[in-house]
Amino acid sequence: MQFMVNIDVKELGKAISFYESGLGLQLSRRLFGDTVAEMGGGPAPIYLIEQPEASAAAPGTSHQRDYKRHWTPVHLDFIVEDIDVAVKQAVSAGASQEGEIKTYAWGRLATMSDPFGNGFCLLAFAEGGYGHVE
Repeated sequence: MQFMVNIDVKELGKAISFYESGLGLQLSRRLFGDTVAEMGGGPAPIYLIEQPEASAAAPGTSHQRDYKRHWTPVHLDFIVEDIDVAVKQAVSAGASQEGEIKTYAWGRLATMSDPFGNGFCLLAFAEGGYGHVE
């Protein structure tokens, strides 16, 4: 099975810049009249989709897109080698760090959000990773 990840953003150019400089992805191609950017560099492509703020979040709903920090039950985890360096890189590109980096038996975790309010985590696994979880 294959899958794709789609992320709504308010400004496509700003989003491309953030996901390149903040998280190390690369622009693969632009699609649909420059309203979608395919980002590569991970195990699945990430599609950044430009959607106007306050547009309908889904057909038949009164919910509107809001690019302030918001909660969704789905988020991305980016696995990194050095979490301190990765946090600094993401923050310098426009991310927000939400609390201190936490340390667990399996590794370290930083909770973040991109400039469009989408939550994501940076993970640096210790040797054995989730194998330390009982």
